[in-house]
Amino acid sequence: MQMVVDSLRKKGKIYKKMQEIAPKDLGVRNKIKIYKATDISGYFWAIFAVSQKSKLLMKDVHKFEEIYAKMTIFCEHNFKYKIIFLDAPLCSKAKEAFLAQGWKFH
Repeated sequence: MQMVVDSLRKKGKIYKKMQEIAPKDLGVRNKIKIYKATDISGYFWAIFAVSQKSKLLMKDVHKFEEIYAKMTIFCEHNFKYKIIFLDAPLCSKAKEAFLAQGWKFH
């Protein structure tokens, strides 16, 4: 979590509350870190941290949208912002699809 907080702090994002959600709670088997955060303005942020060796493809875009949908149901509210931290290479079509659905990359 500290890596995510430090990276966002460098970009000027400060959160008053940040909570990690276990993928198991959402019924997800992926190796992913999921955080729910509230910034100082009161907006809710969905933060995903993904570390994998293989390239992210279009099928992964749909997978992350499903995880996000489960997260909104689990937390019982919608999120104003969606951020994804990637250590993996990203397919150009997948990047366009992520951006079209409102995701931000860090």
